Amino acid sequence: MTQEAGTQNRGSGTAEESARATALLAAQGRAAALFAEIGSRGLVAPGRGEREVSDAVRDLAHEMFGVRRYWHKRIVRSGPNTLQPYRQNPPDRILAEDDIVFCDFGPLFEEWEADFGRTFVLGDDPVKHRLRDDLPVLFEAGRRHFAARPDITGEELYAEVVRLAEAAGWGFGGPHSGHLLGEFPHETVDGAEIDSYIAPGSARPMRRTDGQGRRCHWILEIHLVDRERGFGGFHEELLDLGHDVPAFF
Repeated sequence: MTQEAGTQNRGSGTAEESARATALLAAQGRAAALFAEIGSRGLVAPGRGEREVSDAVRDLAHEMFGVRRYWHKRIVRSGPNTLQPYRQNPPDRILAEDDIVFCDFGPLFEEWEADFGRTFVLGDDPVKHRLRDDLPVLFEAGRRHFAARPDITGEELYAEVVRLAEAAGWGFGGPHSGHLLGEFPHETVDGAEIDSYIAPGSARPMRRTDGQGRRCHWILEIHLVDRERGFGGFHEELLDLGHDVPAFF
């Protein structure tokens, strides 16, 4: 462990930190339950507009968990819109019979942030199905890479995620592959604070504490694209919590 990480992480193994981790995992569990219900109710369906689906998910989240706020914009993207990174705002599009669609929502469960993304394939296109199926596989490969390297930086993990995508035959669709997550509002995440992202130029160890002395927790995003065929897919969830990922604190 680097001197920086070791100094910042001193004394972080507290009951408070354990409670924070439990709360973040509970928020993610609710988000996963929400997405399971999206699938079971068939909310992502041909003939519906992206905004219509987004509003239906918003209403479902309120019905299931009383969610009223989201810490980032709600995203439903289909077809060529799935090539666009987060900061873009492509025009609303109607879902087609043979579409690929991804949803990215950041609901607030009380004061705790969740950030969850999944991809749906509406037709039988084998390439779209392969892309969707590769997303969780590459996520877990990225998580294993993170887990095995106590001193890993954001830029190092980003480079590995891009390498994994290309090795699987896909492009990578985003300028970053994740970000900090925590209580709302968490430590500033914006374009001027590159260390808040898993991205080129993010050179500090990811296992560190924030300005308030709390452990940093991270979301990992996998955005695969096939630019030649004109579509992509997206998968995100907590990187450093769950699945017995060692914390090295």
